[in-house]
Amino acid sequence: MNTIIFRTVAPYLAALMIMFSIFVLLRGHNEPGGGFIGGLIAASAIAIYGISAGVEEVRKALVFHPVTFAGFGVFMATISGFMSLFVDAPFLKGLWLFIELGDGSELALSTPMMFDIGVYFVVLGAISTIALALEENEEGH
Repeated sequence: MNTIIFRTVAPYLAALMIMFSIFVLLRGHNEPGGGFIGGLIAASAIAIYGISAGVEEVRKALVFHPVTFAGFGVFMATISGFMSLFVDAPFLKGLWLFIELGDGSELALSTPMMFDIGVYFVVLGAISTIALALEENEEGH
């Protein structure tokens, strides 16, 4: 299945899937989506790129090992839970910070979004690690 058409289209498809996964991640609290589904889409993009270009090329493109992404995600999710303890609220209580922008609108930052971003990275790292390990076994076979 590793045709010239697939090898040509796969990097663009992977980039488009990564952008879509970020869109799904950011709209997750107000509409369907979120960190888990966004992470699955991003991991699928990495797997598609890995099938077309090979595992070594994917590892160069990612810069960090996929397990590092998972560890960073666990760290972010944990920090989002502990932030509520600084304001005498229960663990994982949702907190919002509204930042005024110059044009009269507001930017809302929240601990639920931080938790979702953590879940995104955990899923991305875990599934990418599994996919790359399976592809390495397939290449070596």
